[in-house]
Amino acid sequence: MDDPDIGAVMGFSGFGKKARTFDLEAIFEQTRRTAIERSRKVLEKEQTAAESLQSTPCTGKLSTPTRKEHPEAIARSPVGDESENEDSDSSSSDLIGPPVPSSLSRLSVEEQANAADLPTSSDKLLGDTDEEEEEDDDDDNPVKRIPDSHEITLIHGKKTVSALGLDPSGARLVTGGYDYEVKLWDFAGMDASLQAFRSLQPCECHQIKSLQYSATGDVILCVAGSAQAKVLDRDGFQVMECAKGDQYIVDQAKTKGHTAMLNGGAWHPKIKEEFVTCSNDGTVRTWDMNNEKKHKNVFKPRTAQGKRSIPTTCAYSRDGKLIAAACQDGSIQIWDRNMNVHTKFHNRQAHVPGSDTSCLSFSYDGTTLASRGGDDTIKTWDMRNFRNPLNVATDLPNIFPMTDCCFSPDDKLLVTGTSVRKGQGSGKLLFFNRETFQRLYEIEVTDASVIRCLWHPKLNQIMVGTGNGLAKVYYHPVKSQRGAKLCVVKTKRKAKQSQTVTQDYIITPHALPMFREPRQKSTRKQLEKDRLDPVKSHKPEPPVSGPGRGGRVGTHGGTLSSFIVKNIALDKTDDSNPREAILRHAKDAEQNPYWVAPAYVKTQPHAVFADVESEEELEDDEPEWKKRKL
Repeated sequence: MDDPDIGAVMGFSGFGKKARTFDLEAIFEQTRRTAIERSRKVLEKEQTAAESLQSTPCTGKLSTPTRKEHPEAIARSPVGDESENEDSDSSSSDLIGPPVPSSLSRLSVEEQANAADLPTSSDKLLGDTDEEEEEDDDDDNPVKRIPDSHEITLIHGKKTVSALGLDPSGARLVTGGYDYEVKLWDFAGMDASLQAFRSLQPCECHQIKSLQYSATGDVILCVAGSAQAKVLDRDGFQVMECAKGDQYIVDQAKTKGHTAMLNGGAWHPKIKEEFVTCSNDGTVRTWDMNNEKKHKNVFKPRTAQGKRSIPTTCAYSRDGKLIAAACQDGSIQIWDRNMNVHTKFHNRQAHVPGSDTSCLSFSYDGTTLASRGGDDTIKTWDMRNFRNPLNVATDLPNIFPMTDCCFSPDDKLLVTGTSVRKGQGSGKLLFFNRETFQRLYEIEVTDASVIRCLWHPKLNQIMVGTGNGLAKVYYHPVKSQRGAKLCVVKTKRKAKQSQTVTQDYIITPHALPMFREPRQKSTRKQLEKDRLDPVKSHKPEPPVSGPGRGGRVGTHGGTLSSFIVKNIALDKTDDSNPREAILRHAKDAEQNPYWVAPAYVKTQPHAVFADVESEEELEDDEPEWKKRKL
């Protein structure tokens, strides 16, 4: 809190609202010194005047003063009327008049000035107020500064809230979860119904891993399960999308971006265009918003054997000069932002190998690093001696790869959440003393895991994301500022209902205008209306003459083929049995022969037909080998 750069970046100069105090001892000391100095000057002038009087010859005449000296006028001289003192000294050079009061001698002035240093009852009334006593108590006991007297619940969805972000001014909150949704909340625009003003899916079917506002609060870094991070504006619209690398290139430094799922990301605390991301491809990359086609720098975490190590989380230091990453081999590796080859600090045995360290957080003074391990521990590290942890707390269940830990705004407390299985208890928010690591306080949040936690220094409010889709905000009506206090006092907006007198009508279906035929009032108007109707005013096409054109078959002409086609088409007889069809004309052909019979009437012999019975007898007399096989 003593660093002016940190105060300028975070947008605050102190913690909470504090009454104005005055240093009364400094004021009295300055007054005493001023009084002594002025009285010394007056006495020196009196001595010089007396010496000048002794050096001048005596003429036997006494000089008369121009004005009468009065003790009150002399009493005002030490306070600051030097012009009057000079006049009185020149006019009373002969020391005519009443002597200087003993209360204004040099010793008495010094005694009065020394006595002014002692506090009086009025000074106590000015300096010691009830507010200052309460604040002194709060300074001694940091637990009393935890704003947990009131809370509100924001319903994000039914699945885990895995990302939480608050802008530097504290006006807007953004939440993301396993349901792929990102919701934006505006405290000043919400009422008591606590509804988000926007909901979107920026990364389609990828779980949201991290959401964070930039240092200026104008854009949001969205890190999801895909290989490409996105930057959104304050209203949720996409501003930039990072490039994706070539997954067939072995050297990750040669690719333009990540080639595997992202695990985390963070903004630079002072450069508003720069951010960092880490991925399962084993790299930590920095990006510039002005160049989305390629990363800015690449850091490669390595194991003790020099093999690739997967980073699970990454973070900037408070001054932005260091980049820290925690890896799956249990190590914490820290690089200088401008030196990407070798690490500046590293610890190979920070946490249990194979566990996912879920969070790295730097203290506000920049000397301490807190790490939340997947091995159910939380540790603090001194940046000046990174070999051994300062403090360790165990038995803190952690089953999510993004469980948070953060420092309080006054840097005296360390906050983290615990995870629970379904139906096995309640998730808690734990507060540890930073120096002694004593568990000072805990809050039972809900019957699900506590994953994300954020303590905003300007609002003095705590935001918590849980495993059952809730985002809770804890605040105090006096110690907290704005934020949740703005929306809880607003009543729910009532839906506007138009109050009109209506009359019920019974309408038969075919009485509606769409079914009812309009009554014709004039024939001329009906003709004009039909003329506008393209169906009724359509001119029929003329018959096709000739063989046909445009896909239309022409009418039959004088050819034999067209005549036969017409007759066949018009013939309604059934020709399914051809024998019956022929025998139908046998009687007519016998009585009125026309084609063949008249030409052979004279020469045609009489037809003799075989008897059917005789044929059957002959067939019976024939040998077996001549009989036809039926």
